[in-house]
Amino acid sequence: MDHHAVAARVLTAVGGEENIVAAAHCATRLRMVLKDTKRIDVQALDSDPDLKGTFETGGMFQIIVGPGDVNTVFAELDKQTAKNIAVTTEELKEVATQGGNWLTRAIKALADIFVPLIPILVGGGLLMALNNVLVSPDLFGSDPLIEQFPAIADFSAMINLLSAAPFAFLPVLVGFTATKRFGGNEFLGAGIAMAMVMPSLVNGYQVAETIAAGEMSYWNLFGLQVAQAGYQGTVLPVLVVSYILATIEKFFHRHFKGTVDFLVTPVLTLLITGFLTFIAVGPAMRWLGDWLAFSLARLYELGGPIGGFIFGLIYSPIVITGLHQSFPPIETLLWSQGGSFIFATASVANIAQGAVCLAVFFLARSEKLKGLAGASGVSAVFGITEPAIFGVNLRLRWPFYIGIGAAAIGSTLIAIFDVKAVALGAAGFIGIVSMRAQDYGQFIVCAVVTFIIAFAAAFAYGKYLLQRNGTIDPDATSTPVPAAAAGDAAKVSGAATAAAPGALSIAAPLTGEVIALDQVSDPMFAAGKLGHGVAINPTKGVLTSPISGTVIVAFDTGHAFAVRGTLATGEPVEVLMHIGFDTVNLRGAGFQPRVAQGDSVTVGDVLCEFDIAAITDAGYPVTTPVVVSNYRKTGPVRPSAGDMPAAITAGDPLLIVDPKSATAAADGAAATTVQR
Repeated sequence: MDHHAVAARVLTAVGGEENIVAAAHCATRLRMVLKDTKRIDVQALDSDPDLKGTFETGGMFQIIVGPGDVNTVFAELDKQTAKNIAVTTEELKEVATQGGNWLTRAIKALADIFVPLIPILVGGGLLMALNNVLVSPDLFGSDPLIEQFPAIADFSAMINLLSAAPFAFLPVLVGFTATKRFGGNEFLGAGIAMAMVMPSLVNGYQVAETIAAGEMSYWNLFGLQVAQAGYQGTVLPVLVVSYILATIEKFFHRHFKGTVDFLVTPVLTLLITGFLTFIAVGPAMRWLGDWLAFSLARLYELGGPIGGFIFGLIYSPIVITGLHQSFPPIETLLWSQGGSFIFATASVANIAQGAVCLAVFFLARSEKLKGLAGASGVSAVFGITEPAIFGVNLRLRWPFYIGIGAAAIGSTLIAIFDVKAVALGAAGFIGIVSMRAQDYGQFIVCAVVTFIIAFAAAFAYGKYLLQRNGTIDPDATSTPVPAAAAGDAAKVSGAATAAAPGALSIAAPLTGEVIALDQVSDPMFAAGKLGHGVAINPTKGVLTSPISGTVIVAFDTGHAFAVRGTLATGEPVEVLMHIGFDTVNLRGAGFQPRVAQGDSVTVGDVLCEFDIAAITDAGYPVTTPVVVSNYRKTGPVRPSAGDMPAAITAGDPLLIVDPKSATAAADGAAATTVQR
């Protein structure tokens, strides 16, 4: 490869130096943040014989060069630009987050804040759904299960405690992750959120009732009457407060140094933010919620089905902000007037979000996403949507949009049939027990129709994304993936695995479980764009050389290696091994590389030792793709046996690479993606 020429062609194709904001590279790819992606000549890049493809993800345009060449091409690219474009991969991610429109940035920020909270939201949500089943009357008879079977009453009480805690103290969790996302000290964020839910304050769920009864307690702060109101279960107030806290803290860090900064900054940050929270921010957000609730009630009364459509369309976005907590006082007023449309609309909106999440479950190839979507979808149709919305639907975006569209249709039906609720409960399918008795049948029709529309639309659009991009994640790739590389190629049969004369045998570099490449969570590896082969979930933290040859990639961080060997015909074979995904972010923690670039190795030589427990505890998988990265220049990549084993030991035969000259004679040569 003429690295200088490749860099020049890349520079021209991406729109020139003036279109590059910043750039970095990883083990196989050039990563760039560009000013205008419309100026990219994608066809030129995809047809370049020295490049292996392009895609766009997370605000970064990425060009697959290949191990051993990408660092040289990047160095040449940097030389050919007058400005300094080179940054680290972490810095590039920060640059990328500043791009895109305001909605994209807002959704990305929400995802960064709520994704770490998914496990507790999923656990609490499913427990709350279980508790709703136990305590709801008219579900299994006129009396709830805890009255039919008194022995389970305390069991239900314990479940209720465990399920309610994550949502009651949600501001503390959000304060921690949001402040961290905004660049502040996450423990200060958690601290100010703790103040917002102190038991000495009036519980956030009872503030409106307490004010209406004239029983609210107030602080007298320099002549200002400040309500001693809590913010349990809210989201928007703590998001705003976290941003303010982080901004104030960063201001003091810039102006104070050393011991003064260490002692004074936390005190002033908490004091100023605390006063702003209870004097201005909190009351303003509560007023916003009350105003929104009354406005929507008025809209529904005047607009009929149109009002129902609008309310259904915006209900789930309102849930994101937490302003739906302001609805119960309106609902209690509506009960005295014949029933509440709000709870009925909330039920179909939750069902819609659960339905699209379940569609993702059936479409997802990643086991992690599949598991999350399944649990979150079940939780949502039983009334707890936060895990589905924040963990799956907002992350992928399109399920959320389809969900609110289906909810709008369902809410229109609610208005047409005049379905009303006369009590609160679980806003999902079992919300039927909260409806007027004469509305049971109509509610079931609205709920089922909403579910079918949401699920069918999401499933159809997801199948379209799979055919177009090879993934249901819109951020994973923006270019079509060839069918043979997308994991849709025919299974490799036992007859097709017979090695051609001069073939190269690749040994397993790890001991562990063998999985099909298209099942890994990284969309580029799963689509086969970074090479053809398999993946291994290691049970021992030792990576060995799969072939004899020269180490062409050996990162100091120890997360990726590549070895170049040769076929008997002289054709090069490059085997790339990438330990986990995004593990470069660990900056070498947990990895002990044993070789350097340029070293000669033989089969079985130790390339790296790594601590599986430390890596997984840090939140990263250790699933390791083992791929032939220059598969376009070799013959087929095949399993060494007729079928891939469920488990393998390092050193065992894993793959066979045939010479390209034997490709025409190989039966089923198109099936280059190895599957088990």
